[in-house]
Amino acid sequence: MAGFLLRRIAGIVATLFITSFLVFGSVHLAPGDPASFLLGGRSASPAAVAAIKEQYHLNDPFLVQYTKWIGGVVTGDFGKSVQFRQDVAGLILARLPTTLWLIGYAALLILVGGLAFGALAALRRGVVDRAVLIGTGVATATPSFVAAIGLISLFSVQLGWFPAFGNGSGFGDRISHLTLPAAALALTFVGLLARVTRTSMLEELGREHVEVARSRGVPGSEVVRRHVLRNALGPITTVTGTIVAGLLVATSIVETAFGLSGVGQLLVSSVTVKDFPVVQAVSLLVVLAFVTANLVVDLVHPLIDPRLSHAKGGTR
Repeated sequence: MAGFLLRRIAGIVATLFITSFLVFGSVHLAPGDPASFLLGGRSASPAAVAAIKEQYHLNDPFLVQYTKWIGGVVTGDFGKSVQFRQDVAGLILARLPTTLWLIGYAALLILVGGLAFGALAALRRGVVDRAVLIGTGVATATPSFVAAIGLISLFSVQLGWFPAFGNGSGFGDRISHLTLPAAALALTFVGLLARVTRTSMLEELGREHVEVARSRGVPGSEVVRRHVLRNALGPITTVTGTIVAGLLVATSIVETAFGLSGVGQLLVSSVTVKDFPVVQAVSLLVVLAFVTANLVVDLVHPLIDPRLSHAKGGTR
């Protein structure tokens, strides 16, 4: 286990460094000039423009800029935001709680809804199964921004049950403000997880040991719990880990639609004005979320299925 963890951590570090280089290069190759934003559209003397570029190291060669930036990242210094003129780390930390609340709320809806609908479809073949397949198909094909518009129109404008904008303050008010955003964020992923759960459980229901357990008079609920659901958790866990990590990316659309001051909304506004430091820092945060989710899934798999063991090259 210790060797496995060391190899995975080394892989995570290597992935972050490679990704940081690609992100840094992609941002700098994009059209536009951050110096123009800093000037606010005002005309300036060549000396003033040169001073701004010197302050943000825009005149340095690409590799020099990357070396300075990654050296600061290692020490926790992500630079200063071009549009907010504040430390990037402080900006992200101030907005991170809202995003984490949203992701946690959406993840709960995804797990409950996806597992419930998937299990229902697998255990109730016929009309129920077809209804779940149609519903999850519609949910999977519905983009988050379309779901956001529909939810705001129905539950906020017409019914007035939930607020449409803002983060809220306090536990109850925050939950009220995040209910519609979390539902819009979770809708597509509920459909995806439900279909994976259904397929995995149907595969396990057809196993020989399940038929043997039923022939011996084992209660149906115990058969499902011990022999079907537990063995079906492997692919479900893998997909769930990827979904939870992907929520950090999907929040950008939802947070913008509902006026939430989270990391996703910060990323959108930063891309618009080509705020290099913020875009790079948030991109690294997204990559870190994905590799961490994969590591957690690999660690959880042997707990679900004792037959799995950590081999030299990874998990088998």
